[in-house]
Amino acid sequence: MSNLSAEGVIKIAVVGDVHDLWQPLEDRLALQSLDIDLVLFVGDFGNESVELVRTIAHLDLPKAVILGNHDAWFTASNNHKKQCPYDRTKEDRVQQQLDILGNIHVGYSWLDFPQLNLSVVGSRPFSWGGSQWKKETFYRDRFNIKNFIDSTQRIVDAVARTACENIIFLGHNGPSGLGSEEYSICGKDWKPIGKDYGDPDFADAIARSYQMDKKVPLVTFGHMHHHLRLNSHRTREAIATNDMGTIFLNAACTPRIIHRHDGYYRNFSIVTLKSGRICQISLIWLNSQHQVISENILFSS
Repeated sequence: MSNLSAEGVIKIAVVGDVHDLWQPLEDRLALQSLDIDLVLFVGDFGNESVELVRTIAHLDLPKAVILGNHDAWFTASNNHKKQCPYDRTKEDRVQQQLDILGNIHVGYSWLDFPQLNLSVVGSRPFSWGGSQWKKETFYRDRFNIKNFIDSTQRIVDAVARTACENIIFLGHNGPSGLGSEEYSICGKDWKPIGKDYGDPDFADAIARSYQMDKKVPLVTFGHMHHHLRLNSHRTREAIATNDMGTIFLNAACTPRIIHRHDGYYRNFSIVTLKSGRICQISLIWLNSQHQVISENILFSS
């Protein structure tokens, strides 16, 4: 399956926010048809959707996952606890998801892919986004993290343990510092409109990784959907870059599966690397026959 042996090319599929739109057989066949070397999931599989996460864990492709805010929807948020459809005194569905995923969940952790000469490092899992520290009790009890400083250090510690020179950062929400317009890659698109809603701990960890003899070709995430809530005339920017040569990709094109009269259509963000550098990033749509019917080139070197 790997393209690497042929010409040093790596093909990565990034799966944006799933929100219960995952078809195990069809999505696996679609990924196989694309000849993918690695699949990255940015989280929000559903509202603590344990069985869906189980199907992701069983996907027989190299993969890394980070869980999103919806994956702790009834557990981390006081506002949602009253709506919880199960008995939280008898079940811990957040922990169930973490146990099912095991080491492929890279939140506050890492996963080495030596055959691809890259490591994937996860940022803060279950992120709600923004410059205010949220869900204090949840992060304290689950991870012994009390603030952004603790969180940054936990991510940096994971970077230090990676075996490969090339690092891909995988987050649910993206880092701060990439723009404050409503259409910015992590911009706030609800009232009041405008504000950088990226994660400052993620941004600080990325900055520190540059000082650790690591190369960071890609930072990818989701959470902030491409369609803007209060502006139907444009979509969110999906790509940003910085002076260090890192490409930032927001993969949250939702809904990721749509049903029309002639079948289902699904999207993936496809990242192509050669010798540790990104050649191209595209957002593609496939039909039910796994044919690419639309390709939007977001970045090309």
